[in-house]
Amino acid sequence: MDEALWALGRATGAIGLLLMTGSVVLGILTRSGRPAIGLPRFGVATLHRNVGILATAFIAIHVVSLLFDPYAQLKLVDLVVPFLGEYRPFWLGLGTVAIDLMLAVTITALLRRRIGARAFRAVHLSTYALWPIALAHGLGTGTDALTPWMIALTVVCVGAVVAALVWRLSARFRRPAGAIAMSTPPSAAPASSAPAALAPGALGSASPASAPRIPAAPIGGPR
Repeated sequence: MDEALWALGRATGAIGLLLMTGSVVLGILTRSGRPAIGLPRFGVATLHRNVGILATAFIAIHVVSLLFDPYAQLKLVDLVVPFLGEYRPFWLGLGTVAIDLMLAVTITALLRRRIGARAFRAVHLSTYALWPIALAHGLGTGTDALTPWMIALTVVCVGAVVAALVWRLSARFRRPAGAIAMSTPPSAAPASSAPAALAPGALGSASPASAPRIPAAPIGGPR
């Protein structure tokens, strides 16, 4: 039974890290404001939110399973206050910090309409610290940190986040001026883009060649 709880804790922790990585990558893509992976922006945002919910669920199972595992020697206070555990207190404390940050992000997401978008974004940015802390926690506390599958998982997670950040910060991320102009709605166009005939003073500054010619009527009137 103890080995089963330990295996469940390690498996859910690894899956939670993988899902958390996916959520971070999708969050970076969402912040870019561009369509990605064949989905529109709102589709990427929805996928980002759902993957984040799955990551939270797996991390919750990870914590509960290790809480009942006598080998981990966890107490309830260890889930809230970091660096108090008996088993590898520093690395275990990093996991507690990650849990606290995840709780803060989850609670502010549920209260987003009440606390406002600015406060939500400020707390939500902590996920950029949450992800490396959780990664370090898994490598420091896990007995299988040096196994091939865990090394491969770590390389995939780090590579995905780094690639997303490089793409986000690269010069190719900037949209060409023509694309920005095409995407600007007519109502948002500056006043200087109005036709010259409607601009103030256009009639007075028009050249004779450009002004329309109206034929003069005969002096004597129609005969």
